[in-house]
Amino acid sequence: MGVFSTVHRYREAGQEANVNNVERFGTPAKSLFTSTKVLTLHHQINITDEYENNIYHAWTKFPSLHDKTDVYDNNDRKIAHIEKKFFSLHERHYITMDDGLSFELSNELFHIIKDITNIVDLGWQLKGNILGLNFEIYDQNSDIIAVISQKMLSIHDKYCVDIYKPEYEKIIVAILITLQHMIRDRESASASASSSSSSSSSN
Repeated sequence: MGVFSTVHRYREAGQEANVNNVERFGTPAKSLFTSTKVLTLHHQINITDEYENNIYHAWTKFPSLHDKTDVYDNNDRKIAHIEKKFFSLHERHYITMDDGLSFELSNELFHIIKDITNIVDLGWQLKGNILGLNFEIYDQNSDIIAVISQKMLSIHDKYCVDIYKPEYEKIIVAILITLQHMIRDRESASASASSSSSSSSSN
């Protein structure tokens, strides 16, 4: 469905790029794919290319108050470190790249349908459609950098990212990992709220 759908744009490795992405932005320079493994002491995300070769992986230690995550390439060289700011009115994650570049993803309270997350210090924006499970990264000139799509109803929390500016690949991967954590946190908060509401109504 991912190739032909204009709503849900996820696709598996080996499939052609989504028709909506190609019509709007052209053929991507490169595409990457993620899947998540939840282990006892770590939360692991694997990132592969279109041929299912491992390119990057991310580890999050549990328990971790600040959701500290490290991203590595396939030679186990660290390319990024991600931390969540705790007790904030905004959703904020700080990212430090291996070359010393640092920036922040800052999002006010999530809107129902559309989100715009400012990527502070880069001048970029992450624009999201939660219902469509699609997200787009734009640079300071409003040019497309990458399109991120999430697979519906996947126990392995799968994503694909079509990259239009490959010179930013490592930064895009770090943003992709951060986005997955932000969505996971939102889902957990929503589940907790629903559970609390059910408990209150039953009483």
